[in-house]
This record gives sequence, C-alpha cells and structure tokens, in this order.
Amino acid sequence: MQVVDPDGYRPNVGIILSNREGELLWARRLGQNAWQFPQGGIRTDETPEEALYRELHEEVGLSPLHVEIIGATRGWLRYRLPDRYIRRHSRPLCIGQKQVWFLLRLLGEEGDVRLNATDHPEFDDWRWVDYWRPLHEVVPFKRGVYKRALRELAPLLFPGGAPPAPRNRHRLGSQSRR
Repeated sequence: MQVVDPDGYRPNVGIILSNREGELLWARRLGQNAWQFPQGGIRTDETPEEALYRELHEEVGLSPLHVEIIGATRGWLRYRLPDRYIRRHSRPLCIGQKQVWFLLRLLGEEGDVRLNATDHPEFDDWRWVDYWRPLHEVVPFKRGVYKRALRELAPLLFPGGAPPAPRNRHRLGSQSRR
C-alpha cells in the first residue's frame, strides 16, 4: 500500500552514492533515456534508514557492507509531480514526494553494483559522474530537490570545499564504468 501524508506527499528516500574520487553513481531508468539517483518509497513499517538499505539492494544490488553512510539531509525535501503524472483517480491522492536524502560512500568494488539483483530491475545502465552533473540531466521537476540535497550534503563529502558547480553542460565530465 502506498503511504501518502495528509498534504499528498509520499515519503521517500534518495540515495547519493559516491566513490573514492567524489564522483556520484548516476543510473538510467530501465528502457528510458532518463537518468537519476536511486530512490524509493518508505513503507509504514520502516525507518528511512531501513528503506535506504532496502532500496539500495533492490535498485543497485548493494548491501550495508558495501557502503558507509556519510550523512543525510536534516529534513524532508519535497517536489511536486507535474499534473500529467498525478493519478487523479487514485486514493490517497499523491501529488509529489517528500524525501530524506542520504549520502553514501562505496566501500566495496564497482563490480558489487548489480542492477539485476532483483526480478524487477529499475535501471539498465549506470556511470560515475562529476558531483554537479545530475543538476543538468535530471528531469526538470526534480531539479530543485537535487540542488538542495547536493548543496546540503557537499560539505560532508568535500570538507575542504566542494568543486564549483559548472555553468554549462559542456564542462561536465563523466565516465562510464561497469
């Protein structure tokens, strides 16, 4: 059953997974040209941290042994769905998501990432990208939440100062590794 708060937002966790170089795991939605961070709903019987580990396994095949939690956003970050995605006849009505974002560091190896760890994969490709690249590639309705999460969590990953956010897409680097 889908959990939706009284304001119409579904509780959710967002997962920002970094490697030792400070790059982030960026995953492509199955059968789509849409890239995003792993994320997923929080069940009624779960804490956000429990949902984080469940989603981490379901979406990228990693266990708690493969990662360390560096930090999390202080509160909920919300985004509203565009009207075309709102299922008006569903009850309870869900108009968007409220998310706690977790910043993780990969302790395992890249080979530990498995997009087919479950019978229902959500992603079909992944790559490491520069820290700010997701702001230029995520669907526009999620961009504000991504910006707030990345800005809030950057000091935890880069204590000496985060790399400057590029002004245009042409300066954003990425590497495919699998």
